[in-house]
Amino acid sequence: MTVIRAYAAAKLNLYLHVLGRREDGYHLLDSLVAFASAHDLVEVESTPYFSLQLHGPNSLPLLLEDTDSNLVTKAVKRLAEALDRKPHVTVKLTKNLPLASGIGGGSADAAAALRALCALWDEPIDHPAVTDLAARLGADVPVCVGSRTAYFGGTGTQLSPAPELPEDCWVVLVNPGVSMPTPAVFEARSGPFSPSARLTTSFSDVRGLAGLLKDGRHNDLSPAAERLSPVITQVLAALDSTTGCLLSRMSGSGATCFGLYVDFDHAVAAAELLSGVRPGWWVQPAALLNDLSGLEVIEGATLLDWP
Repeated sequence: MTVIRAYAAAKLNLYLHVLGRREDGYHLLDSLVAFASAHDLVEVESTPYFSLQLHGPNSLPLLLEDTDSNLVTKAVKRLAEALDRKPHVTVKLTKNLPLASGIGGGSADAAAALRALCALWDEPIDHPAVTDLAARLGADVPVCVGSRTAYFGGTGTQLSPAPELPEDCWVVLVNPGVSMPTPAVFEARSGPFSPSARLTTSFSDVRGLAGLLKDGRHNDLSPAAERLSPVITQVLAALDSTTGCLLSRMSGSGATCFGLYVDFDHAVAAAELLSGVRPGWWVQPAALLNDLSGLEVIEGATLLDWP
């Protein structure tokens, strides 16, 4: 037996500008996306049937849902159909990241499932069926399939390479336990549209990255999300108050926010402080890495070998 393990990394919008709105209601976006070492875990193996096993500290809401509504299930069954295969795999999803939180979540899980299945079934990840399916599963799924630092445009599916992040780039992720439905946040957004803000220079270190992100770059959805859930404003203020925080920002449509820190020690200290004073918040220090698309192939194993 062989188990394929893929990491579903948290996706962070280092900036997110809304450029306009199409006639069909979808918004046109420009964003610099990075991936953090905080992650869910997706593991797959061949079995005589399809099943989805849910584990982890944030799995309870998914356990209460119909399995067929899970985005991982949709990814597996639709890819199998597109490749004229049977969806005879068991998928184990360990859910560590909070749900509906602006950091990829279900999109990252579905993307990890696609990467793992392609490896299990010996299909290239750039197979047209994968590319087409990723775009149809959700706006964040294509960038999560790559799990590399990138720009995205259009409705989120137009990907472009981005400069590599500096080494030793540390963040603290904070979610106050609030789910933010993306459509509601876009509906509440007001004000003018923003221009594209892609960087024309590279960043030599984390301070340079923070300076460039502060220079006319922001998250256009943050004001709307903060009106809908004022606790987001509290999260941003809490991050700003910690020593070594160079920048605080909401990711995606919220409610997860992140602080960018001068180094590992300051990030860990900030996470410990925030966890202590806000025990109801999900707080996680993490590294920003340029490529989190890797897979582990575990030969002679089965998902029953570990809890």
